[in-house]
Amino acid sequence: MEVFAILSNDLIDLAKSVCEQRAETQTIECKAAHNDCPKRLYDTLSSFSNQDSGGILLFGIDEKSGFQVVGVYDAQDLQKKVTEQCNQMEPPVRAVFTIAELDGRWICSAEIPAIDLSERPCYYRGAGRSKGSYIRVGDADLPMTDYELYSYEAFRRHLHDDERPVKRATLSMLDADKLERYILQRRADRPGFAQLSREQTLEMLNITHDGEVTLAAVMNFCLYPQGYFPQLGITAIVVPGTQIGDTDTDSARFTDNKRIEGTIDTMVEDAVAFCRRNMKVRTIIDPVTGARNDRTEYPIEAIREAVLNAVIHRDYSIYTEGTPVQIDFFTNRLEIHSPGSLYGRMTVEQLGIARPDLRNPALAVMAEELTSAENRYSGIPTIRRAMAEYGLPAPVFENRRNEFVVILYNQSPAAAEVTTQRSEKNTKPDLLAFCRTPRSRQEIANYLGVKTIFYAMGHYVQPLLQSGQLAMTIPESPKSRKQKFYTV
Repeated sequence: MEVFAILSNDLIDLAKSVCEQRAETQTIECKAAHNDCPKRLYDTLSSFSNQDSGGILLFGIDEKSGFQVVGVYDAQDLQKKVTEQCNQMEPPVRAVFTIAELDGRWICSAEIPAIDLSERPCYYRGAGRSKGSYIRVGDADLPMTDYELYSYEAFRRHLHDDERPVKRATLSMLDADKLERYILQRRADRPGFAQLSREQTLEMLNITHDGEVTLAAVMNFCLYPQGYFPQLGITAIVVPGTQIGDTDTDSARFTDNKRIEGTIDTMVEDAVAFCRRNMKVRTIIDPVTGARNDRTEYPIEAIREAVLNAVIHRDYSIYTEGTPVQIDFFTNRLEIHSPGSLYGRMTVEQLGIARPDLRNPALAVMAEELTSAENRYSGIPTIRRAMAEYGLPAPVFENRRNEFVVILYNQSPAAAEVTTQRSEKNTKPDLLAFCRTPRSRQEIANYLGVKTIFYAMGHYVQPLLQSGQLAMTIPESPKSRKQKFYTV
């Protein structure tokens, strides 16, 4: 990846912005370096290298002193020592440096480029691949999980978990009629299949692999797939509010709750039926013809495509086979959570535009025939078009650390923002009451029902800290793992 150094003026503007905001970001890490070069930059070098945007190490700003400009001890020696640490990474990191003067002190930036996906993870050789690989989450460098390490390995080696054999499964546990119809259709599409033996046909269609039934076949043809994989289903809930934890007048947390099982085609239809059952329906009368038309809260076409994408393109590795697809109905939105981040080189910005790498090619081909799904990259454009035709906000796609989420809103962006603000305002008094006893970041996130600590801190805790309603038990070390927050 070719990298160009930022200009000195740009570095000054960046430093001023960081000092004003008094915060690091997903791509900015501040280091004091007024006495010497920081000893351990490996975690940040790894995390920046492993994200598509790369990142910038900003030397000469002291986070512990409230993001004050303290300058660097020796810009030349600093660059030399940072480069030495970069060379201890695998693959080596090629930092690009810029120096500028701010408030009478010299500051220095080191731009860390992203490495190609085929070379990830970048890790510190001294700690090894499993312990020296990091990922950036918000302003923190976190160790990669075994699943994240495996994801890179699977992409590099073209491993597809939908083709892995299921040891206990046999052909007798598959729906014989359904399987036969599928094989006959494949033979009609490809006349050459008629010349193959039964065993060869099953291998060529990825029903079996070396004579053993594949996961793709189990999920598409098994009489009861969840007998082998109990969690490879869908859980669907309806929440009487805008976030997990909200209750109705009877203190019920869910107004509907269903576990959806079966083959992929069965689960898709049952999931759509669940959504249809829990959606509001308006009756629209045509002013010209007088015809009555029922209009669901969300377009059924968009929901079906989102569910299809979730079950077909989810991660089926051993690391996620204990996690079901999740459908969450809230009063202002519908969320569909699929285990596993976007696969390969695909980014959220490229969805529906670029040709994606297929995580589960065998399973996708089977599902295309059995569910009428179009395995031609039209799912995302279909969701966008259906929402636009309904006059609803564009769908939101979020590629989170270990899941991909599709969010459909049932109201305009302005109305959705007002609803969210009201929800957050109603949450603050409860959070203040909860924090009368000092609470950790994780305890607060769990209490709020928020999936990530980063979101809980940014949307709930930080505003209360800034207003003086919350305080830290260890204010001199804001990032301490032992940090707790209490009501003032």
